[in-house]
Amino acid sequence: MELNNQNINEIKTEWNTLGSQYAIAVNEMVKFGDTNGWENWKGEDPKDERGHLSDAVFQLLKDANTNNTVVQFRQDFPPAHTPLLNFLKDKGQSISQLNFITEQKIVFLVGTAYQKRQAYILDNTTVLELDASIDIIGKSKQNNVFAIASNNAIVTTQGWEGEIISTFQLKDTKDIAITDLIPFNDGKKVMLVSSDGIFIISNETEHRIHPLPDPEDEEWEPYLDMENATLSNDNKYIVVGDQCYDHRVLNSDGAQVGDIGPQSSYPHFCLFSKNDNQLITNSCHFYNGVTIGVDTSDLETISVEAYQDSEDFTVIDDGMRVYCGIATSKYYILGDAYGYIKAIDAKGDCIWKYFLGSTISGMTISEDEKTLWVGSYSGMLHKLQLDKGLRDNHTIGTGQHYEDFRLVIWKDEPIRTW
Repeated sequence: MELNNQNINEIKTEWNTLGSQYAIAVNEMVKFGDTNGWENWKGEDPKDERGHLSDAVFQLLKDANTNNTVVQFRQDFPPAHTPLLNFLKDKGQSISQLNFITEQKIVFLVGTAYQKRQAYILDNTTVLELDASIDIIGKSKQNNVFAIASNNAIVTTQGWEGEIISTFQLKDTKDIAITDLIPFNDGKKVMLVSSDGIFIISNETEHRIHPLPDPEDEEWEPYLDMENATLSNDNKYIVVGDQCYDHRVLNSDGAQVGDIGPQSSYPHFCLFSKNDNQLITNSCHFYNGVTIGVDTSDLETISVEAYQDSEDFTVIDDGMRVYCGIATSKYYILGDAYGYIKAIDAKGDCIWKYFLGSTISGMTISEDEKTLWVGSYSGMLHKLQLDKGLRDNHTIGTGQHYEDFRLVIWKDEPIRTW
């Protein structure tokens, strides 16, 4: 259908009317479920009835990017997730490994560890494609150290494109698909996370810290699924886990000092609070999960039994399968399998929730904790100004956040802004 002004106005009216109705209905349902218990919700789930408009709206989005009229398009057509589901199956892709650089500048990767990733810089609204040889980029918890893996080597620098601290030529770990990369605060070691194992890389060695060999299993292999790991902000502790092993707490040399059993089926995610006073671990079952928090003063002796209530931990959240998260000075921001990001404090109180869509695959926050960038498997990269107030009445959630824009980074399409 060729679009004329009358068609466009009709589409705009329908998009906005149905979109606001849907958001209001979902927000009311979630408020009821959170307040009264979901077992008491007897109504039907709201439906977003805008799927038939998606082709036309996507064409208008393309036109707006071509004509440099994105600001007006964004005002006329507040973005949505559900109506675009017919595109996402073929065009969606993971946006991950988001790392803050400075001011309004971040670096991120498109694609998964098992694909050929592509790294980009996003500086305000400008997108710059980086060298194609880059496999993954990581950032230290403190001291602004970056690590870049490419061509079977890892280079750590003081700051983005800063002075080189160390160069590690990979041997035992060459050619493996790297899931995550975290440099230590001094840049002299890095933690490499992969489905072939979790390693500490230094100039002297490539030391596998997880999983540990089973001397009684002649067919033992180090293959992992759902591998996840983190460092404490002061680098005193390392936490590792995967589908088959409880979260293990290690010292900075990689020796185990404690363990934390899952409270749902499989260990899936871990993170320290910004002040290192708490460690949270998430375990998942299908698309749901349980996140618990433990006091880090007990890490040297901690042993949390799987699937057992205990005074040794606090339940942080009992619903999310957490795929990524960050720790701010006030709370954690966690992203789940259903497309929500949620701010939850150390006591397990949910401060706000905010729906973006698809599985959340990465996030980073500015140094002043006012700007949040979030990537998802939908191929969307969202830039949010936290607590600035809502931009439209299509927002699902309780967070009063203003979305500056979202990048649409779809397979076989140019990058577009919405």
